[in-house]
Amino acid sequence: MSDAASWVTLRVFPGSQREAVLAALFDAGAQGVQELADSLITHVPSRGAADALSAAAVAASPDARVETEALPDVDWSVQWKQSIHAQTLGALTVTPPWLAADLDPATTIVIDPGMAFGTGEHATTRGVIRLLQRVIRPGDHVADLGAGSAVLAIAAAKLGAAHVAAIELDPDAIGNAEENVVRNGVSDRVTVIEGDAATLLALVAPVRVITANIISSVLIELLPSLALALSDDGRVILSGILFTEREDMLRELSDSGWGVEEEDQEDAWWSTTIVRR
Repeated sequence: MSDAASWVTLRVFPGSQREAVLAALFDAGAQGVQELADSLITHVPSRGAADALSAAAVAASPDARVETEALPDVDWSVQWKQSIHAQTLGALTVTPPWLAADLDPATTIVIDPGMAFGTGEHATTRGVIRLLQRVIRPGDHVADLGAGSAVLAIAAAKLGAAHVAAIELDPDAIGNAEENVVRNGVSDRVTVIEGDAATLLALVAPVRVITANIISSVLIELLPSLALALSDDGRVILSGILFTEREDMLRELSDSGWGVEEEDQEDAWWSTTIVRR
């Protein structure tokens, strides 16, 4: 049985001495108290601790009333997995390993949620994958900037790219990205590279497709580097942009010599495929 089984929720109706009861709960060992209009709520790690806080509350306010309830026995090391789902995005599915058993490996991207961004749970990742399916051609060379878990690089490879450079600045993400590349059987086509995108992009150029799921301010700084690295018929997919930033981004793109080919919006996020004019 896990430690979670011993936790108890304590709800105190403080009666006439609310402030005295609140002080008494902290003095008796409460680590935090939620204040509602009619009651005070705290959680304690054992029945004994709950009894001690109950006695302290009643001593501070004789008309106080206390209700207790044992928290359910939950193994949180397993419970968090229920919040991660398989995401079907056109021809591709992004899934955690524990949901991958019955899926076609050719069209499935298996991502182990780790410290790296990119499990398919975020709208920006999904937006790029949807747009990518209408951009990638067999044999393409691709650069994925801010690769995170390498989910987009793996998607490009599954869609037929011959080589993908997955460039990531955060050293803590590199191990997770490399593991995901091997797990998906694309290590012959995807290379994870640690370093700054603006610097490394020139070294892997020319590429026909660039994906960049990064905050909009960084994307704007990268626009000149993207133009230099792209082949004549190339495409860039940008994401990480709030829809409220769309008009400003369109203006920046136009001023920099880019045209918008396609757009994708989900929730508050905007993604776009751009071309050189």
